Amino acid sequence: MLIPVVLAGGSGTRLWPMSRASHPKQFLPITGARSMLVETLARFEGVTPASPIIVCQEAHRFLVAEQLRETGCSADILLEPAMRNTAPAIALAALQASSRDPNALIWVLPADHVIATPAALIQALAPAQVAAEQGKLVTFGVTPTRAETGYGYIEASEPPSVDNAVPIKRFVEKPDAETAQAYLASGRYLWNSGMFLMRADRYLQALEQQRPAMLAAVTKAWEGRRADLDFLRVAGDAFVACDAESIDCAVMENTMDASVVSLDAGWSDVGSWQSLWEISAKDENDNALRGDVIVDDVTGSLIHSDSRLVAAVGVRDLMVIETPDAVMVAHRDAAQAVKVIAETLKRQGRSEWDQHRRVHRPWGSYDGVHAAERYQVKHIRVTPGGRLSLQKHLHRAEHWIVVQGTARVTRGDETFLLEENQSTYIPLGVTHRLENPGKIQLELIEVQSGSYLGEDDIERFDDVYHRD
Repeated sequence: MLIPVVLAGGSGTRLWPMSRASHPKQFLPITGARSMLVETLARFEGVTPASPIIVCQEAHRFLVAEQLRETGCSADILLEPAMRNTAPAIALAALQASSRDPNALIWVLPADHVIATPAALIQALAPAQVAAEQGKLVTFGVTPTRAETGYGYIEASEPPSVDNAVPIKRFVEKPDAETAQAYLASGRYLWNSGMFLMRADRYLQALEQQRPAMLAAVTKAWEGRRADLDFLRVAGDAFVACDAESIDCAVMENTMDASVVSLDAGWSDVGSWQSLWEISAKDENDNALRGDVIVDDVTGSLIHSDSRLVAAVGVRDLMVIETPDAVMVAHRDAAQAVKVIAETLKRQGRSEWDQHRRVHRPWGSYDGVHAAERYQVKHIRVTPGGRLSLQKHLHRAEHWIVVQGTARVTRGDETFLLEENQSTYIPLGVTHRLENPGKIQLELIEVQSGSYLGEDDIERFDDVYHRD
């Protein structure tokens, strides 16, 4: 049985301000109309594997569930209680896959990579599968197209091939420009893609040989798993006790059974805005433009508008990224340093490092339209069947005005419906709930007023989504 494993636990800070901690790049339509996670799931079409296993952070579980629902895809969703890098994450997936089929092959793909030619990945899958069934731990090495200093490399023990898995001689870290040029000229080096194919039991054996304490911790966490709605929660304390380490460092660099299949499929890890510019369609002046953008005398630039007009005149090689609550401007040469901005915002306690103005919730989303001292305005969207928790606030009152759909409102001991252009008032300290009983999205404007308006001023009494 071939079981796809999608690693969806990354944070994507180099693509700030679009990618943020609570809504990172794998859940965003970075390169097209669909999110990167959905694009990854689409790569399994035509291969007819078993339903995938998705490993993600607990904080992102409802984003994964919603995107699966929209695509009609079913999957096991394993929740990581903490980020522990790829070796433990793949071990969780291998244990889950083995519970389905003791002879399962796991096909591991990150959720935030671009494959421009999926058919080439499928072609490379065949020789990788032959080697994996023989007990090899196979990775897909990308045929380099330039002397790239931003990727790790794999040196093959013989000329790499798309038709056969060849033994790996060594893994090497990101090189300087001169070394990268030598790697490119040799023809024996491939970019390290982070994609793998292996027998689940064989990976667990290798991990036991190389990192027995890690396997013991992950196994203990997996054995303590429990179902929660659409998710599988593993034992948090055991998993948190596990060391954080990549599969390359923990296993692949230390085993004699590592093999590589050459892959030429238009791959990119989209690890920076520079990477996105490189793979994007460009105009005659080498500009990659998206959204409401007007330019004059602009060359070599990436300009992205999410919510308003962005105009640029007489600039070269810039990255301009606009979102409803932030604008980032940088030279393309500084693409890797963008993460420093996110780290600074986090250190300063600013919400922009973590959340967008539009915040997604399991029942829908809300958009912070305006905020001032003692009041703020939100645009709330509730999906059909969505139901907020039964709750109350100690420091604020709320006014609700329905602008689309039908709302079922619980306020104290009464329950009633609100139609378009109708409104209600929730006094401070009164227990209340909002639901969408209709078949179209419910939209309303909420005006909050009070001495404290933070999201933590919520006391929940009943929540269908099992949030704390």
